[in-house]
Amino acid sequence: MRRPLRVSDEVAIALRNSEPIVALESTIISHGMPFPQNVECARNVESAVEASGARAATIAIVDGDLVVGLTPDEMDKLADTSAIKASRRDLAAAVASKLTGGTTVAATMMIAHLAGIRIFATGGIGGVHRGYENTLDVSADLEELAQTPVAVVCAGIKSVLDLPRTLEYLETKGVAVLGFRIDNLPAFYARDSGLPLDYRVETAADIAAMLIAHDSIGLNNGTLIANPIPAAHALPRETMDRLINTAIKEMEAAAITGKDATPFLLQRITELSAGDSLAANMALVVNNARLAAEIAVSYATSG
Repeated sequence: MRRPLRVSDEVAIALRNSEPIVALESTIISHGMPFPQNVECARNVESAVEASGARAATIAIVDGDLVVGLTPDEMDKLADTSAIKASRRDLAAAVASKLTGGTTVAATMMIAHLAGIRIFATGGIGGVHRGYENTLDVSADLEELAQTPVAVVCAGIKSVLDLPRTLEYLETKGVAVLGFRIDNLPAFYARDSGLPLDYRVETAADIAAMLIAHDSIGLNNGTLIANPIPAAHALPRETMDRLINTAIKEMEAAAITGKDATPFLLQRITELSAGDSLAANMALVVNNARLAAEIAVSYATSG
């Protein structure tokens, strides 16, 4: 049976030549940001990767194909409101039904690994949801990090989640969390959550060296690189905590759960912050893309 993996010509050439490549997720287009900022941000992220010396490979599902390297037309199609949000559990159904959808961190990691891409940039990862003791709601992103050897560059765990429990979960699953020039976990919109990390790294070359060591040992899980939002775009942690708590209360009152929870919270926080959180989100994703490209270049030339 044909594997429904479709790799763009540009990405395929880069793979054959062992050139640096950065995978990019697509729920930022389909569910993470409003139109037209979603497409604008996705294109800015790709440009940041290319300007830093790597090939950008945005991943999504298009008409049932697992696509690695979206075209501009496919990116526009993904911005349509009919696109689904696809995690690992949704991939087979999406392929069989020939659906179009944005891939979450978990699904993007899985498809990137199928294609042979080692480095991936996103905004923030999912994690253990607040109120876990009542819902048992844990993002599939964490399980994917536990079983898929892709390095994920992010601005930390989405701050609408339970950050201490998520860090504990990652430790249990053997996932190393590297702080890029920081000692504490960043809090997505804010630069510092107050939660200490075990490992601090200063350069992209340092990270690439750790990934090469990871490969040589034969570890089959992911690595998380926590890259704080640039200071010029960071928002006060106390302010964001207040807005997040308001949005969570509204979500609970509306009985919104599961995969709809995070998109609702991000949209509501954008509204409550008068757009400041959206601008911060766009800035941190581009910042992560640049770092991921630098890591990919160092990894490709050192491996």
